[in-house]
Amino acid sequence: MGEEYKKWYSPNLNADFELLTIGHSGYPILLFPTSMGRYYESKDFKLLDSIRWFTDEGKVKVYCVDGIDKSSWYNNDIHPADRVKNHIWYDKMLLEEVVPLAQHETGHHKVITAGCSFGGYHAANFAFRYPGLVSHLFSMSGAFDIRGQLDGFYNEDAYFNNPVDFLPNDDNPDLWNMRIVLGTTDRDICRGDNERLSQILNEKEINHWLDVRQNADHDWPIWRQMLPDYLAQL
Repeated sequence: MGEEYKKWYSPNLNADFELLTIGHSGYPILLFPTSMGRYYESKDFKLLDSIRWFTDEGKVKVYCVDGIDKSSWYNNDIHPADRVKNHIWYDKMLLEEVVPLAQHETGHHKVITAGCSFGGYHAANFAFRYPGLVSHLFSMSGAFDIRGQLDGFYNEDAYFNNPVDFLPNDDNPDLWNMRIVLGTTDRDICRGDNERLSQILNEKEINHWLDVRQNADHDWPIWRQMLPDYLAQL
């Protein structure tokens, strides 16, 4: 599948950053891991195998980015304000280091963001913050309200990284040009999150697909079915 491991020192994170790329050409996809997951998670759980045709055929090149949730949203040893700040450095790293890498290697100006579970939050947050850089958002069982990670704390930084809060007031015209899929299931613990975000998009008349699968749980088997279906739309 054209697998390549990359590691470099990130000035934004002040630490080494790792990612795994799969494929040799095509639309660049930033694929986020689930909560506190690592860059190799999608490979280990066979999500990459489910889209092998697309990578082998040069339709997409996947950038499996590492996560820093243990230092940000899930770091209960630091103040919530610092959790948000650490995430902001991660966001800045994606914007200034990973996206330019993907643009350079694929020749595409825009990227696709995708992720499962808490990775769906990362995919949506980045896409809605930078819609001019994102052509498609594919979220699978995502959760989109970050307030539960902040112990009651809230400030402007939290607002601008909480899609269900900032999106209703965002009128960036690029939002209406993005292709958006919100995948969920009838038994998904995050179904309500997806229905809430879908309602926000409906109120803004932003076209999207709320895909509710039947007889499935919040787990990898349904995500391995969803992602190739979504990529088939490209």
